[in-house]
Amino acid sequence: MEQDFLPINGTDYIEFYVGNAKQSAMYYQTAFGFELKAYAGPETGIKDRASYMLQQGKIRLVLTSSLEPDSEIAEHVRLHGDGVKVLALWVDDAELSFNETTKRGAKAHSEPKTIKDEHGEVTVASIHTYGDTLHTFVNRQNYSGVFLPGYVEKTSELPASPIGLKYVDHCVGNVGWGEMNKWVDFYRDVMGFNLLITFDDKDISTDYTALMSKVVSNGNGFIKFPINEPAEGKKKSQIEEYIDFYKGAGVQHIAIATDDIVDTVSEMRRRGVEFLRVPDVYYDDLFERVGEIDEDIEPIRENNILVDRDDEGYLLQIFTKPVQDRPTVFYEIIQRKGAKSFGKGNFKALFEAIEREQELRGNL
Repeated sequence: MEQDFLPINGTDYIEFYVGNAKQSAMYYQTAFGFELKAYAGPETGIKDRASYMLQQGKIRLVLTSSLEPDSEIAEHVRLHGDGVKVLALWVDDAELSFNETTKRGAKAHSEPKTIKDEHGEVTVASIHTYGDTLHTFVNRQNYSGVFLPGYVEKTSELPASPIGLKYVDHCVGNVGWGEMNKWVDFYRDVMGFNLLITFDDKDISTDYTALMSKVVSNGNGFIKFPINEPAEGKKKSQIEEYIDFYKGAGVQHIAIATDDIVDTVSEMRRRGVEFLRVPDVYYDDLFERVGEIDEDIEPIRENNILVDRDDEGYLLQIFTKPVQDRPTVFYEIIQRKGAKSFGKGNFKALFEAIEREQELRGNL
């Protein structure tokens, strides 16, 4: 087996550029059960932005707002609305990761730099991927602080109430017409990922919309990036709608793992998170489609959770509605019971649910 030139230990953090980080942080604390852990801003010597780092399980979200009207952050929000700027990757050697990927054709965003404070040092370096999205390599083995130098520990008066979110399962990117293979090649050639699975418009189409998707994964399987592009359909696909409103390619959804999806989702619903809905008939022949499952069917049906099976087991999944006013970024909650796949058997029901929402927005 050839040496993996880009060993990745997992997702380090996901950073959103948002219009109002203070208020977004409150949403993720109350609705998703994240805990406020760290803050950077004017009080910590960073004059142009405010960033809040929230954590639950192994997931770190960073929410950043500009304090200036004409910054890169403000421009990102003006163009895209609230959206993902950085998918940060936890590595043992950020400099090597940067050098290996740029020499293979990655476009450099920021050269390796080592930032320090009293808790040690972190080396970071960034490359461009699809749209305005970045991958930042983070080496934090010589650091004992709460997050990164420049951040201070910060807690909230709001008591933390986690809902069982464990780690990032996968992150999905939407790219423009005919761009999927270009980005699959990027992950394969530049980052050494493998092509895991391919869906074409025969796998993923409804009467109206179609799309193509390929899933790439790094060597150890800790990082999985499905890449979607639109395909010709009778009406506008959800990928086109996303690209129209996001004004380009970007992160479509973040899938987060839980060990008890019924508990996690019922708690999210209680806190006001809205989910896409599939019709009740979906459950009529569930067992014929997926066989026996360990869970009781009633709470699955009540919470409108989808089930799919592959050769290695089954999975349970559900998708939120977009979490900002533009129909762009949303979340998937997923519980894997052996299955390694992405719920292909649910695509049709799911996309019809998305189309019903698109129709309400007048964008189908």
